[in-house]
Amino acid sequence: MQHPEKPFALFFVVVLLLGWVDRGVSSESQPLTLDEAVATALTTEDPEFARFTARAEALENRAVADSQLPDPKITGQVANVPVDSFEFDQEGMTQALRLGLRQEFPAGKTLKVRGEQRRAEAEAERARREAALREVELATRTAWLDLAYQARATRILTSSREAIAKQIDSLASRFATGRMHAQDVLRTELELALLDDRLVEHQRLADVAREALARYIGREAFRPLPGEFPAFPEPRPLAALENRLVDHPQVRVADARVEVAELGIKLAEQAYKPAFALEGGYGLRTDRPDLASIGVTLSLPLFTDKRQDRQRAAAVHQRGARDLDRDALLLDLRRQLEQEMANWRRLNQRIALYRQAVGNRARETAEASITTYANSQTDFAELIRSQLAELDVELKHAELETQAAKAWALLAWLTGEPS
Repeated sequence: MQHPEKPFALFFVVVLLLGWVDRGVSSESQPLTLDEAVATALTTEDPEFARFTARAEALENRAVADSQLPDPKITGQVANVPVDSFEFDQEGMTQALRLGLRQEFPAGKTLKVRGEQRRAEAEAERARREAALREVELATRTAWLDLAYQARATRILTSSREAIAKQIDSLASRFATGRMHAQDVLRTELELALLDDRLVEHQRLADVAREALARYIGREAFRPLPGEFPAFPEPRPLAALENRLVDHPQVRVADARVEVAELGIKLAEQAYKPAFALEGGYGLRTDRPDLASIGVTLSLPLFTDKRQDRQRAAAVHQRGARDLDRDALLLDLRRQLEQEMANWRRLNQRIALYRQAVGNRARETAEASITTYANSQTDFAELIRSQLAELDVELKHAELETQAAKAWALLAWLTGEPS
């Protein structure tokens, strides 16, 4: 006997599977935007980020451990036993069992400063993680922009190739009627072959860029890209962006290293203070009263010129070196910021020039060459030159927009968000 529920259940499962497959296909066919690529790269579980977190956690644990007192020491011994008889009750000073306890206390605030040093080192590791995130963000943007440019160049070249291929068809009839020379046909075929070569090269570069992007976002890099090139807002004034450089993760790493060096000076200064230890003992005797003792051990840093003074001087020089490292880093970042701001402005000036003048002139020249050639007022070589010039202008325009976008990406790497 058949159950009527089985066909319905099977139909329900098939519908669910088809819906799941459809969602997977539609997800893969959706264009991969620049923002989505960056977000995917930053949320990917990458060992590049995890290692810094592990180091920071290790240093935080060391900070707790380094802030604690040394473990107390306990001693047990049999004291003052006569060697002629080994009897415990022969001599009054013999102790059948002597127990001792010793606790050492490092000089000054040594423990506290050591813990603070480890915490500062942990902060440096967290800042290094933020720096790695920014590096990945920049690398992802750069790879996406390279891939977008190669795809755009491929579309431009494909369109130009189709136009020249149509010319070959139209020239065939002209050649048959003897209205043009064989070299014109050969020249057209040569340009077509050269365009094919350029297409293959751009496809190769697109593969390279896609693999670079896949390093950070995996299979998402093989999704298609949007047809429109993204727009980038105008950055803030240079002075406002310079103020953000102090928040750069690399500067925060340098700040943490300066703090570690400053704490190194404090740690060296603790050596001028005496360290001490408390100890107590209790001795058991057989037929006499037990003995108890308590004492203090104190270090005397009297001769400091060869040890403490040198250690402090070394710590001071180390702090000075860390300060100079930070200043040099800020100077390099500031110079790079000024350079990228200049690149952004000049590239946008060129983009506007290409959009408003150069592109229009190249297009008008190509159209005019077609008309004059149709009227036998110009030669075929001039027609080809004008069309290739229009192609080069379109490619250059796309290249300039990509370079400007990369300048904006570098501004984002330097300042976090330039707009």
